[in-house]
Amino acid sequence: MKLVCSKSNLLNGVQIVSRAVPNKTTMSILECILIDATKGMITLTANDMDLGIETIIEGDIIENGMIALDAKIFLEIVRKLPDSYIRIETDASYKTLITCEKAKFTIVGKSGEDFSYLPAVEKEDNIVISQFTLKEMVRQTIFSISDNDNNKLMTGELFEINGDELKVVSSDGHRISIRKTALRETYAPKKVIVPGKTLNEVSKILPGGAENDLVIYFTTKHIVFEFENTVVVSRLIEGEYFNIDRMLSSDYETKVKVNKRELLNCIDRATLLTREGDRKPIVINIADGSMELRIDSALGSMNEDIDIEKQGRDLMIGFNPKFLIDALRVIDDEEVELYMVNPKAPCFIKNENQGYIYLILPVSLVANYGR
Repeated sequence: MKLVCSKSNLLNGVQIVSRAVPNKTTMSILECILIDATKGMITLTANDMDLGIETIIEGDIIENGMIALDAKIFLEIVRKLPDSYIRIETDASYKTLITCEKAKFTIVGKSGEDFSYLPAVEKEDNIVISQFTLKEMVRQTIFSISDNDNNKLMTGELFEINGDELKVVSSDGHRISIRKTALRETYAPKKVIVPGKTLNEVSKILPGGAENDLVIYFTTKHIVFEFENTVVVSRLIEGEYFNIDRMLSSDYETKVKVNKRELLNCIDRATLLTREGDRKPIVINIADGSMELRIDSALGSMNEDIDIEKQGRDLMIGFNPKFLIDALRVIDDEEVELYMVNPKAPCFIKNENQGYIYLILPVSLVANYGR
């Protein structure tokens, strides 16, 4: 195999597919990136058997062929070469010569025939969505997935399609994040659970242009994201996602409207007095026209009043401050509305058309403050 391409094109392609290279594996071939120049184009592929990424880069193919190169070494070599054209040549023993201006590297690759290609997926059942929209929906929900593999379902996000609406849901058992968006066309109902790792990686490599679309294909076991010259194939998480509708209530005893930035900054200041791992809640005392936020810890105490619009009863309730911060940071509205029933019931942060809903379970103040 002989090919030539610019450093910028090669580096971008290698960085994209490297996200599917496993950190640990007993199969050394999976630690490689496949360079395939057998079909009139230069295709880079990486695959950890759960997540696979393939991208096409521009370049000149002088001699057809393919080679599998160690991903970490290859990425570092390409990254540190001069900003010029890179030539890659391989021989029958898989010895690979990489040259750029006066720099020359020789590394030993593996047979491309041994590489695990991406699974063949029937591209029939699909939806079309803007790259920006998907990237935003992931950003606004991914923080509340669980990192505990004991409950595999919660390490992913539910993608639910109903007609012309896409709903994305995540939960770690203490909170639920929901985002909805309108689709341009109407589709058959569908529910799949997409691994959080997959969505994180797709979000990072997705250009995210509002005018640029991506196509998402679904099968019983896989999901495929196709955009630009890149294809991402991932296994789905098998199982039935829990019924979140049972937890979504429109009843409330206390409703608060507050400036989002002011509330977020106040909670952020309060966390200055907590150490990592502390479980001290932020106590919110709601009265007419004012909301007091207070935190007490081994480092000291802090309290601050915020002006609010209140409907309903006075209320004192406590929350993990991180959960509130995570939700507020991804809400773009200038003002937010909080709906609460009592100190033991979930708090809902949602907008009028319920384009977003964040459910946060409260913390017992009896256990923390003896109240």
